[in-house]
Amino acid sequence: MSKKSEYHRADERAFLDERGSSGPLAPNGLNPATIMEKAVRERIIESYFYKEQCFGINEADVVDRVVEYVDHVGGVAGVTQKPTPFLCLAFKLLQLAPGDDVLDEYLKFGGEKFKYLRALAVFYVRLTRPDADVYRRLEPFLEDRRKLKRKGRTGMTLTYMDAFVDDLLTKDRVCATSLWKMRKRDILEDLEVLEPRVSPLGTLEDLLEEEDEDNEDNKEGEMRNRENGGEEYESESASVRSVSGRSRSRSRSRSRSRSPRYPSDHDRMDIDRPGRDREEGETTP
Repeated sequence: MSKKSEYHRADERAFLDERGSSGPLAPNGLNPATIMEKAVRERIIESYFYKEQCFGINEADVVDRVVEYVDHVGGVAGVTQKPTPFLCLAFKLLQLAPGDDVLDEYLKFGGEKFKYLRALAVFYVRLTRPDADVYRRLEPFLEDRRKLKRKGRTGMTLTYMDAFVDDLLTKDRVCATSLWKMRKRDILEDLEVLEPRVSPLGTLEDLLEEEDEDNEDNKEGEMRNRENGGEEYESESASVRSVSGRSRSRSRSRSRSRSPRYPSDHDRMDIDRPGRDREEGETTP
């Protein structure tokens, strides 16, 4: 027995063997060694990243590994179903079983440098903590709008921290891991385990009241626009009529001034009269 204790198995199979029989359980009552599916566990402990980067590390080393190697969230990817560094470190946290004080430190780190550390922490909280603690710890991060890259079987996609947290609270499977069934928040509120959540947007009644007020304002605005539009239309039509009348009178006066005058019989010259030559011929000597 003393000789066996001097050796440490790099593939971490001892963790699976010990936790499968007599190891302590997670705070939510689940066995940490069996939270992930067997196929996923075997891929993790056989991966090169887990053997090289997750061997003999502690909670503080996890921070360094996340900052250096994790640039996306995800479970398994590719044709070979290769586990991501994010999933490997999540499995390592299941082995380390950090306390609430360590998790709080993980969650407090902000900025672009530690956003994947927060994503890893909320994922681990969802796997190991009771439902009431999950809601209390994860709901504040529904306001985190930082971008995250997510890798799946189809490739890399873009998501956000609040969307990732919402998936953890509402979906049954995230990052190639089946999430244990939690009670709905409404049930916990009825049992007085949780207080009703107040959304940053306000309650539903406040939103309905604001919507009704907006509709009334819109109706009043439309009525005013119609009234003002009718008056403006009448004034515009009157001005158009006056302008058209002026233009018609001007056109008539211009047409009169430009129309040629035809001479009357009195205005014609005497040479145009047919009897003029005869009269002149009689009078001429």
